[in-house]
Amino acid sequence: MALNLDDYVVVSGMAGVHKIVTTRSNGLVVQEIDSGKSKFCSVRKHQFTPLSTVGIYTLTDTIELSIVFETMLNQYDKTPPVAVTAPKHEIEEYFEGLVPEYDEDKVYISDMKKVIKWFNFMKERDLLKPAEEVAESEATD
Repeated sequence: MALNLDDYVVVSGMAGVHKIVTTRSNGLVVQEIDSGKSKFCSVRKHQFTPLSTVGIYTLTDTIELSIVFETMLNQYDKTPPVAVTAPKHEIEEYFEGLVPEYDEDKVYISDMKKVIKWFNFMKERDLLKPAEEVAESEATD
């Protein structure tokens, strides 16, 4: 069961995760998830990080963010995410529980905090859905 992150993007200079409404040759139209307001973001002013393209370096390969989020969801009841303000060693211990083989030379504490922030943002808004469930709901719309 893979989570579908295809429609979500992080935009530099804008807080949180946004939903992609449409793409243009010179930027993206994104929707604020909480307010529902759409806004054009130019490639000249912003950088875009589609969540579906984010990976975590491991000692042998890269693991997709959707798999990390899925692991976080599965462990949520017994091991909820640590606060991003927690001491460095607590964040590292939590992350090691998610991705035991992560590459300590390439995955920084700031990366771990981003993953936790993005997960919490999406979990609070019930946006973490399996790909099959998303496909079914789009088919019925």
